[in-house]
Amino acid sequence: MPKQTVEAMVEGGKATAAPPLGPALGPLGVNIGQIISEINKKTADFKGVQVPVKIVVDEEKNVSISVGTPPASALVKQEAHIEKGSGNPETELIADVKIEQIIKIAKMKADNLSGKDMFARVKEICGTCNSMGVMVEGKRAVETIADINKGMFTVEIKAEKTELSAEELRELEEKKQRLAADIEKRKTALTATAKQIIESMAGQPRGAIKAKLVEAKIPSVLIDELLPVEAPAAPGAPGAAAPGAKPGAKPAAEAKK
Repeated sequence: MPKQTVEAMVEGGKATAAPPLGPALGPLGVNIGQIISEINKKTADFKGVQVPVKIVVDEEKNVSISVGTPPASALVKQEAHIEKGSGNPETELIADVKIEQIIKIAKMKADNLSGKDMFARVKEICGTCNSMGVMVEGKRAVETIADINKGMFTVEIKAEKTELSAEELRELEEKKQRLAADIEKRKTALTATAKQIIESMAGQPRGAIKAKLVEAKIPSVLIDELLPVEAPAAPGAPGAAAPGAKPGAKPAAEAKK
């Protein structure tokens, strides 16, 4: 029997014999429990993150297990202690990380990044942070990239420093909480503004109301939440198209005029 390969995504440290691994490994006649245990040891540092694993079984039932690294965005979420990136990274910054954490991710993803040296790889991870609304060293990540180009953090990057003190970790957590409070405060203010606009334009076409909301810089997510899409008219109701009529066709009553 030629070599058999099983590839899957598992949660770090929490792989089980349930799908996708169990059913795929069962027909290969290997010790599933032992393989699961080994995978969990190899992925223990990625708790809460989906990790790619590859299991190869040869003709003599010898098993080799290789573990990839999660996507850079998943590692950023892990370091920033957030569940997801910002829904609007241009205006809502949701967390802050230190350069040491960026270096740590760049080292973990070294084989999967296009940067030729650590400086380039660190800037690549900063770019990921920027698209997620995660700050680096108290600034928008794109500004931190500019700082790196100016020579800041050269010592840390050359030394590949990755450790943070308990005090630094505590400060990052406090800042994340402040950012969350600021976002909630801003959302409350935007919601009040949006509701005022919607009430003042009651009866007008949805498109006109939406245009006014966009003009007032109300985020699209909030617009969709507060201004539901108009439901189509029920069959037989005034203004409704006749059954089988093509989209855009005039109602039967109007067509007879």
